Amino acid sequence: MYAFTVDTSAKAELYRDLRSALDALTADEPDAVANMANAAALIWQYLPDLNWAGFYRLVGSELVLGPFQGKPACIRIAMGSGVCGTVAATLATQLVDDVHAFPGHIACDADSRSELVVPVVRDGMLIGVLDLDSPIAARFDAADAAGVEALAALLAGRI
Repeated sequence: MYAFTVDTSAKAELYRDLRSALDALTADEPDAVANMANAAALIWQYLPDLNWAGFYRLVGSELVLGPFQGKPACIRIAMGSGVCGTVAATLATQLVDDVHAFPGHIACDADSRSELVVPVVRDGMLIGVLDLDSPIAARFDAADAAGVEALAALLAGRI
């Protein structure tokens, strides 16, 4: 059993502690699915106001659902489609205050209002994306993006 102390009083401390916990969870585990599953569970447990947290993996030329926490989700996403597909195609983080205003948004959960999607890249190649959804509009900010990018960077070598 794992028990972590995560300081949720400020975002800098929250993401520092999440990164440390994620490092401890994945450091000695070679299985990519296990590491994605634990990462999704850790994020779900400690980040407030989420209704989905998980991964889409690059399989061939499309994104395929990976480990996650939340309601059942879309299984396959084409490159360039929706927020996740846009991130996969551009390798650029997307911070979306209102998903309903995002061109081509794929509504897997009608309750989602905002989304943060970060590419997971190893050696310049896309592995997948880390996707966070919230039922609150404008839930995510630049500090969240930087924090989740740091988590994705750590995971890139472990999935």
